Amino acid sequence: MYQKQTTVAMILAGGQGSRLGVLTRKLAKPAVPFGGKYRIIDFPLSNCVNSGIEAVGVLTQYQPLVLNEYVGNGQPWDLDGMYSGVTCLSPYQQMDGAHWYAGTANAIYRNMNFIERYDPEYVVVLSGDHIYKMDYAKMISFHKKHKADCTIAVIDVPLEEASRFGILNTNPDGSIYEFEEKPAHPKSTNASMGIYVFNWSKLRKYLEEDAADPDSSNDFGKDVLPAMLNAGERMFAYPFEGYWKDVGTIDSLWEANMDLLNPKVPLDLSGETDKVYSRNPSMPPHYIGPNANIQNSLVSDGCDVDGRIEFSVLFPGVTIGTGATVTDSILMPGATIEDGATVEYAIVSENAVIKKNAHIGGRPENIKEEGKWGIAVIGDGITVSEGCVVEPKAMIDADVTEVEK
Repeated sequence: MYQKQTTVAMILAGGQGSRLGVLTRKLAKPAVPFGGKYRIIDFPLSNCVNSGIEAVGVLTQYQPLVLNEYVGNGQPWDLDGMYSGVTCLSPYQQMDGAHWYAGTANAIYRNMNFIERYDPEYVVVLSGDHIYKMDYAKMISFHKKHKADCTIAVIDVPLEEASRFGILNTNPDGSIYEFEEKPAHPKSTNASMGIYVFNWSKLRKYLEEDAADPDSSNDFGKDVLPAMLNAGERMFAYPFEGYWKDVGTIDSLWEANMDLLNPKVPLDLSGETDKVYSRNPSMPPHYIGPNANIQNSLVSDGCDVDGRIEFSVLFPGVTIGTGATVTDSILMPGATIEDGATVEYAIVSENAVIKKNAHIGGRPENIKEEGKWGIAVIGDGITVSEGCVVEPKAMIDADVTEVEK
């Protein structure tokens, strides 16, 4: 017997994140490490508990092992109640056979039984791959006040960037009259954040109709939301003010990590009422050696640093050897940078090893040929041998053993 919950949250966390390349070779995008001690999924999970939402479903599909293990019983987020909490929901076999989730709407449709057991009034649908802090309770209050059937969170973006987003065009009262997907000539700057509040009775009806439509792509943005709008349902845009970042590309992931080092960026991870919770390994305090020089960087527990670090983010268990230099980079858990190695503008994945005197990446001002510069990425567990060079923008998914001539 499950206790009734007024609101159930469903986090879409099954995406491959193909634009992140080798970073998502072995894990789903929401499980990618972020900010020195977190994973991306920590943000929507923490937002839920900070908003008073106690029933959360995490819909997984692509490479779910790490994500399922990480979420576990939900204890780090206080989502481990006996009759509520967090549950990972992977595709499963039904009477009509076994199917992958065909789209975002189909993923929710196939888990309606999970939602129904809580008998909710409202369902909050969230993306599992955005960095932001938000009180969903305020959005739900907005939804109730406007007697809406669906409320979509929007963020104001610069007009020159609006064509990169799904844009919602609204009336003066905030009601939505039109969706435009990446318009060439946008009419507004209200970009959809992929955060939805639905009346459950309405959402259930449209999910069932969408599932019965053989021509549907079973997607919220392409099918369900336009169907609701065309039917004249009450749909409103909820304006969000604050930090929000879609970290679906290498550049945006790197930028979001670097934002943590910028005091002018409004992303505070230490707030008392809206903390970001995470599952962290138990490791000893970090050690700063006699030759270390650290400037404006995040250094986590278990790190052993005896080199120079500037404007970088170090996850737990990272080792920086004597004479090594790390600048403007992200070093994920267990990465090792040996003596004399140089890492610039790079992301080094978990347990990768950069051997002595190797050189990873490069500064943009040193690259003269346009289009040749970018963030270098070293994949999980990869070894770059002594003296080897990895060029800027390279994506390395196999050991590097030959020294560049």
